[in-house]
Amino acid sequence: MINSIVAMIVCVILSAYFSATETAFSSLNKTRIKAMAEGGNRKAMLTLQLAENYDRLISTILIGNNIVNIAVASIGTLLFVDLIGQEMGAPVSTAVVTVVVLIFGEITPKSIAKDHPEKFAMFSAPFIKVLIWVLTPLNYVFENWKKWVGKLFQVNEDNKMSQEELIMLLNEVEQEGGIDESEGKLLRNAVEFGELEAQDILTHRVDLVGIDIHASKEEIAERFENSHYSRLLVYDGTMDKIVGILHQKDFYVGNGVTADEVTNVMSEPVFVHQTERIDALLQKMRSIKTHIAIVIDEYGGVLGIVTMEDILEELVGDIWDEHDVVEESIQQSTDNTYTVDCCITLSDFCDFFHVKIDSDCISLGGWIMEYMDCIPNKGDRFDYENLTITIAKTNNHRIVSVCIAVKENTSETM
Repeated sequence: MINSIVAMIVCVILSAYFSATETAFSSLNKTRIKAMAEGGNRKAMLTLQLAENYDRLISTILIGNNIVNIAVASIGTLLFVDLIGQEMGAPVSTAVVTVVVLIFGEITPKSIAKDHPEKFAMFSAPFIKVLIWVLTPLNYVFENWKKWVGKLFQVNEDNKMSQEELIMLLNEVEQEGGIDESEGKLLRNAVEFGELEAQDILTHRVDLVGIDIHASKEEIAERFENSHYSRLLVYDGTMDKIVGILHQKDFYVGNGVTADEVTNVMSEPVFVHQTERIDALLQKMRSIKTHIAIVIDEYGGVLGIVTMEDILEELVGDIWDEHDVVEESIQQSTDNTYTVDCCITLSDFCDFFHVKIDSDCISLGGWIMEYMDCIPNKGDRFDYENLTITIAKTNNHRIVSVCIAVKENTSETM
């Protein structure tokens, strides 16, 4: 009887060990283990080696766990049959063994291992390595069985993490305090960086500042002074025919204006299609050492420009210099009234006012014209969800700003 009890205790301890090991290896942070292994921790090296061959590891753990669970159930049945008879021995044994195994062999060890996965994985690694070697024949059978089943059901394994999953992971790490808010925002921007296209971040042609190639040097100097830009677009008659980029340092030489013709000091423009991805565009601009790319549409017309600064701002946020005028896209007038610049992105507008808009438009102004199905005039208004939107200012068929009135939700007070 004593031997049976001791054997059952040993089996429950082994069951707890296998259960905890399974949870530890499935929950451990591989990046943390790699860092420890690179630091010379031998147990971490062994743990990483076992984790890399997870199929063989989990097969060994499951074989061992099932053996000890079956053993404790069998020994328990024999013990209780001897104690209380054949009629009640088996049912009582089943109930007692089930409760004991659940509490001490499954739930408790898994909870502990979940809280300290790396420590327990390194603790159990040496014994598991020996057990894998002992169970090599069985592991070989199960590995080939898995391959055969995979071919039979045509299972396609895809272990790559999607962009959405990676962003969710970043959000979880930020909430847990692993990184702060600014670091989280930078990492999310980096993840989403490759999905953006030139048309998503360009400065539209209506906002471009340029000079005609036939303009006098006095006009060029005045344009430099008034715009505060270090570079000007040079066009021939129309913005759809940009012929060069004029840099201020090339226009002003020594203590005065260069004596050369503008055509001799301006640089060649770089043209890119509106669908060019900005990660590829950044590499292109770096390779040819230019700070401005001209964005064209499918008909060859100029849509706008993308600068190196525009691309970098998608990673690190707004970059301000001494000539930039800080303007808020959303300014609160009263408690429920706001003036909104229509250049604001539609996503930022939706986030601020907590509304949902399904549209392919990038800017608020573009969505308003799409929604109204016309070019609105000053004073036109419409309602959308709990917002009353009034056109506040227009300029040359373009919506400059709108007034937003937020309606109070009266349904909650009724």
